[in-house]
Amino acid sequence: MKLLAAQADLIAARAGRPVVVTAVSARDRNRDRGVKLDGLNWYDDAVGLAHDPAVDVVVELIGGAEGKAKALAEAAIAAGKTLVTANKALLAVHGVALAKAAEANNVTIAYEAAVAGGIPVIKALREGMAANQVSRVAGILNGTCNYILTVMREEGRDFADVLADAQRLGYAEADPSFDLDGVDAAHKLAILAGLAFGARIDFSSVHIEGIRRISGIDIAFAQELGYRIKLLGIAEKTEAGISLRVHPAMVPMEQPIATIDGVFNAVLMDGDFAGPVLLRGRGAGEGPTASAVVADLIDFARGIHVPVWGMAESALEEARLVPMSELNSAYFLRLSVVDQPGVLADVTAILRDHGISLESMLQRGRAPGEAVPIVLVTHETTEAAVSAALARVGTLPAVLEPPALIRIEPK
Repeated sequence: MKLLAAQADLIAARAGRPVVVTAVSARDRNRDRGVKLDGLNWYDDAVGLAHDPAVDVVVELIGGAEGKAKALAEAAIAAGKTLVTANKALLAVHGVALAKAAEANNVTIAYEAAVAGGIPVIKALREGMAANQVSRVAGILNGTCNYILTVMREEGRDFADVLADAQRLGYAEADPSFDLDGVDAAHKLAILAGLAFGARIDFSSVHIEGIRRISGIDIAFAQELGYRIKLLGIAEKTEAGISLRVHPAMVPMEQPIATIDGVFNAVLMDGDFAGPVLLRGRGAGEGPTASAVVADLIDFARGIHVPVWGMAESALEEARLVPMSELNSAYFLRLSVVDQPGVLADVTAILRDHGISLESMLQRGRAPGEAVPIVLVTHETTEAAVSAALARVGTLPAVLEPPALIRIEPK
């Protein structure tokens, strides 16, 4: 509402008509939000917006895959009204069903604000890359995690300390679980994958890991090896099927995405004719989100209607979803072990038994009888082999805690 008021003349010129708020709904009618609601229809139940004859388009900014947000989205579509939403969870879980309903009612769903805030990645992927077979979409999709990992690296502080700072600065929620555990990034990745590959994506098929186990020592070792640790969302389409994964990754310093720091997001898409395209910008916040929402409203006012997933719901592919166990990657493994003779030989013997070869090894300090960190960097191998080997390594008496594993992006 602030943006619509501040840019009213510009928006009217670009939309071909004024865009006016006529009705609103929220949990608390009396909260001061810095905008006046005088003269607007107020609905205690948000679903009422869908049935208001003065409403042409419903903007849903509630969040969550179920409950009031889903009810409002379904009611708006059933009433024949276009839906503009920033709700990544709703689209990741119910996007295909909502698209089918939208087609049946001859309306569309616009959701630029659902992924990467102020970066116009949905338009770029759905419209700008429409002539391409896209084989890969990857990126930094969560600003909270990127901020925490950046400050840990630059200031040498530990995870819990930086998280507390992020909460105080408003970069992290009071309950930051969705961000820190990778769920927020996974919702966005599922949407990008559906668009990129023209496929029906089952959100439960996304492999999800967060950043809680990343330590300062991991970041220091990564730096020494020429990498930076980023939480990445990666969607790839190969002859084997579609792979969807969110996890910390070691990114070579020379890659552009390694330089995306702080609360910024970045998305890399690879098309067969366009080649690689990298977009970066602010991924969240009041301004970037409002910018994306109003861009969708301008499209609606101009009569621009693009299929929700870039093609008819019936044309979406039923692709094989590749299990994480089939991933091929190089790995960074960190062990905390008692410094005693034979420990490294026992570890390397287990790795050899599982067909895993080592590219390099790092050990810092000697403290006979005390705990020391050892880092092993593998050549490319399978996730299944590494998982089985680490399960055995973790049972060795000299290994003091579960081994840490970070996948390494190719140079």
